[in-house]
Amino acid sequence: MATKDAFTIYPPIQSYILAIRNNQNMSSKRPLDVIIFGATGFTGSHTVYESIKLLEDLKWGVAGRNVKKLAQILQEVGQKAGVDLSQTPMVIADVEDPDSLKKMAEQCRIVVNCCGPYRLYGEPVVKACIEAGTHHVDISGEAHYMERMQLLYHAPAQQKGVYVVSACGFDSIPGDMGIVFLENKFQGTVNSVETFLEKSLQSGGGALVHYGTWESAIHALSDIKGLLALRKQLFKSRLPSFQPVLKARPVLHRSKFVNGCWCLPRPGTDQSVVRRTQRYFYEKYKKRPVQMRAYLTFSSFFEVLSVILVGTVCGLLTWFKFGRRLLLKYPRFFSAGLVSHEGPSEEALKNTEFTIYIVGEGWDRSGNQLDSFEEPPNKRLVVKVSGTNPGYGATCVALLLSAKTILYQSDKMPASGGVLTPGGAFYNTNLIEELCKNGFKFETVNVATDK
Repeated sequence: MATKDAFTIYPPIQSYILAIRNNQNMSSKRPLDVIIFGATGFTGSHTVYESIKLLEDLKWGVAGRNVKKLAQILQEVGQKAGVDLSQTPMVIADVEDPDSLKKMAEQCRIVVNCCGPYRLYGEPVVKACIEAGTHHVDISGEAHYMERMQLLYHAPAQQKGVYVVSACGFDSIPGDMGIVFLENKFQGTVNSVETFLEKSLQSGGGALVHYGTWESAIHALSDIKGLLALRKQLFKSRLPSFQPVLKARPVLHRSKFVNGCWCLPRPGTDQSVVRRTQRYFYEKYKKRPVQMRAYLTFSSFFEVLSVILVGTVCGLLTWFKFGRRLLLKYPRFFSAGLVSHEGPSEEALKNTEFTIYIVGEGWDRSGNQLDSFEEPPNKRLVVKVSGTNPGYGATCVALLLSAKTILYQSDKMPASGGVLTPGGAFYNTNLIEELCKNGFKFETVNVATDK
């Protein structure tokens, strides 16, 4: 819990305190451009590290509950990067103290929120940002949180001209923006997209996932019924059905697109984020929505069986309160060693790579986007999005570049603001170009007509 004087700002910006208190409407004159909230966490500390390079042209600071821990993180990250971060502004804010959150938000133009699980801690930060007229980005992969924020805060955010954009990390920048990239390159009409995620770890052993990510996933899986009920409130009507319908592949199948690898349906929020993006395009621009399904790839049948076994056990346990307690108490055991409280080592992070193949099918002509096509699809385009360290390095880079895009290119974003997906917010900006300058690759792999 924050203390009474939670509005403490530490060097070097004490001189701005009086100005902030006397003038709350100062979005263009605030002492900071960016505040990284939750900077002492695992993802937060990696975001601070990436900020040294990516935010060098902006005024940025860090926020959290404990000034000593904030100072410690700045010292550790500074030593790792070989820079002095001792003068980085520090702000005390606590999710259990709404007043401290609002005052934090009033000191910057955008809050980069690294404090998860967002289902538990995200809403107070979003609410504070909207009240303060401050933009907000996060890396949530939690469909329940993101769709609830859209239901409750889309209209208030529009009224304030505030952008609230979640899923700005590995969930779901590569997938959502990858489809935007594919449509821009397609030169025709895209009917459907399938994505195939391929990961590789070049050094064996050790955890690959931090406990915070695991905790978010457990909470998400525990309330599927609640999510379905929420969607009935958020989406009052179904999207029209366009032909041909993209059917799901068998639960276990092999893909010719990824060297004949074994494939399973991919859990996570990519599909829900993409569908929200496509609904947004349909409702706002009357654009034909792209159908999408997502899959994970595996190089061996044994690996597939192991994932099915672990996934089945964990999925069943999330149905029961005692099962969730077990999963949260013994993450390393139930994840077969992939999850730990310490998170992956620096070596594991650097040697983990990802590739997402995005296979789009449609027609080589445009016409009216909402027209039905009598002939079957006659064109296919395969796009590849790749990079390293998807869970934390690439995630933090994408998060910060999303924040910068809002600050620098709001004139190319939906003018009204609101609670948006990455695709809906950034489709007309240069975000993909900036990602490609900072470790990502978006490239066309194959084009086939008359397939």
